[in-house]
Amino acid sequence: MWVDTDTAQGPELVLQGKFADAATRASCGQDSPPADDEGIVRIPLSMVEQIRRACDAAEAAGTQL
Repeated sequence: MWVDTDTAQGPELVLQGKFADAATRASCGQDSPPADDEGIVRIPLSMVEQIRRACDAAEAAGTQL
């Protein structure tokens, strides 16, 4: 996970994870079908602290832009 500050929309978090299996994609698709340019990925709980740090960095970058 990292923060991309070089986007037209402002800072964005970029996530890397394993693609979800077909059953998970189908279940998610029932609740909130992904758009054509979206996908379903799995992020392990061991990444929670890194996600928090990346969110903090994204917020800080957003206030500086």
